[in-house]
Amino acid sequence: MKIKRFFAPDIRQALRQVREALGSDAVILSNKKVDGGIELVAAIDYDAAAFTPSPAPQPKPALSPVQPLRQKRTPAPVADEPASTVASVSKLKEQVIPKVEWSQDPVLVEMRQEMKALRRMMENELSGLSWREMGDHRPETRDLFRKLMGLSISPDICSQLVESVTDVTSADQAWRKALYYLATKMETVGDDLLEQGGVFALIGPTGVGKTTTVAKLAARFALRHGTHQIALISTDNYRIGAQEQLNTYARILDVPVRSAGTREELAVALNGLTGKRLILIDTAGMSQRDVRLSEQLSMLDVAGQGVRSFLTLSAATDNSSLEQTISAFGAARPEACILTKVDEAGSLGGALSALIHKELPLAFVADGQKVPEDLHLARSHTLVSKAVACSTGGGEYSDEYLALALGGARANAHG
Repeated sequence: MKIKRFFAPDIRQALRQVREALGSDAVILSNKKVDGGIELVAAIDYDAAAFTPSPAPQPKPALSPVQPLRQKRTPAPVADEPASTVASVSKLKEQVIPKVEWSQDPVLVEMRQEMKALRRMMENELSGLSWREMGDHRPETRDLFRKLMGLSISPDICSQLVESVTDVTSADQAWRKALYYLATKMETVGDDLLEQGGVFALIGPTGVGKTTTVAKLAARFALRHGTHQIALISTDNYRIGAQEQLNTYARILDVPVRSAGTREELAVALNGLTGKRLILIDTAGMSQRDVRLSEQLSMLDVAGQGVRSFLTLSAATDNSSLEQTISAFGAARPEACILTKVDEAGSLGGALSALIHKELPLAFVADGQKVPEDLHLARSHTLVSKAVACSTGGGEYSDEYLALALGGARANAHG
């Protein structure tokens, strides 16, 4: 075994010296900080059996007197091997020496970080080049991308819309055609879900207006079919005053209301309302990160009752949070979405993008507190028109930001 000591200003240079001197099969025996840097002790050509306990020696049979005694020559000790080396080997017999994981070599780690930084820099340069090239050769296309970004639509959808209208020369026609394609990307459902009746649960985060929306849906149905065909159930035992608010709406509409805190209680309440054509369930608001969310959603899985769900979302929420919410509540398999607080949203592009990305149909839109006047059937073209009405026009976006957005959208599209 060959043992050697290395000194270097830092660990990276020390490991480089080890590789150059002893190769990649070297074993690091120890490392410590010393004045001026770090000290490594490494070994090569070691015997792996020396690090495991050797079996007890078996007694040798006695030699026969008639057999000649053969003298076994004992190899002479190496003269230049210091005594400290022998002591080090004795210590190493009692412990397992870990091998160097070269994938965690600081040099390689630093190299990977530099490559990532270089890649980001190249992507930024290519994004700027694509943006400038678009401005030189297709200025109307660049203006269209800027206007679409002004709706707060996600860059990938904006890029798709821009590519779909490249055959249009007029800027106004391109804008109208792009908005038309944006509306066609959204899936909406009619009023058939409520017209057919059934058991519907409104689920969603806290503060999105589920209780008020339940009252709007109930009033909308009662105006067409009468109050005797509808009933309400509250499962919200978390928020103070939640059931009182639903009870107030129930008294105004003159419809029965029940409360249920467990799956068994919900089953009992549903069985007691079997004669009703429409039953609406107001659930507790839960954050998409709440550990109790799965428990709350599992409560709706009442065997034989056919509970269907609407996911209630606020249009005033940012795109990232909306997509996280849709994914988190996906366990309840919502049939459609109800978009609330449209009147409070600074822009609607984030909500539209989330619904398009998650392929979630839109059933109703709520834009106020009036019951039931401020609840409307979802119309994709109407919602796009609202998005245009409250848009910023993209004027506050810098060319650098738009170039990065365009580059990121194209990078995602290609892989």
